[in-house]
Amino acid sequence: MKVKLTKFDALIVVDVQKDFMPGGALPVPEGDKVVKPLNQYIELFSEKGLPVFFTRDWHPKDHISFKGHGGVWPPHCVQDTEGAQFHPDLIIPSDNKFIISKGTSRDFDAYSGFQGTTLDSLLKERGIRRIFVGGVATDYCVKNTVLGGINLGYFAFLLLDAIKGVDVKPGDSEKAIEEMLNAGAVCLTYQELE
Repeated sequence: MKVKLTKFDALIVVDVQKDFMPGGALPVPEGDKVVKPLNQYIELFSEKGLPVFFTRDWHPKDHISFKGHGGVWPPHCVQDTEGAQFHPDLIIPSDNKFIISKGTSRDFDAYSGFQGTTLDSLLKERGIRRIFVGGVATDYCVKNTVLGGINLGYFAFLLLDAIKGVDVKPGDSEKAIEEMLNAGAVCLTYQELE
């Protein structure tokens, strides 16, 4: 079955930032492998005039999620640092694109692109009903963005060919995918788009 894109669709590219890539402060294994497939989706959505949303961690340097400030992660994606920049090969269209910064205040952690951001209102004012989600990491911010979208009433497609997980515990990514499917998400690859 092919999925046809409509004016009710938006692409959400989750956290494709240097710190989450190999060599970064908090690398997702093979995280850079999502860039090429995501670029295909970005080009397709852009050609059709559909909005593309880029979420990013944009943390203050004393963020609650950091080790030393009560959290479990090494410092990453600190505002205005090199590590917080998007992967240099990621296509950022000149129009109909939105940068969504999350985890911007010290005391609030956000794994979902919807938490404490304008993402939901930006989608709603454009009449968006279906979201297509890819990026990193499958078992954290991708999962929480998909689940957050479903909870807010969006139909969510998980872009299976454009996600990578951390797998702190082996199998975390598979479990996350299962959790998203159980919540109503549908898996999709580029070949299945019309």
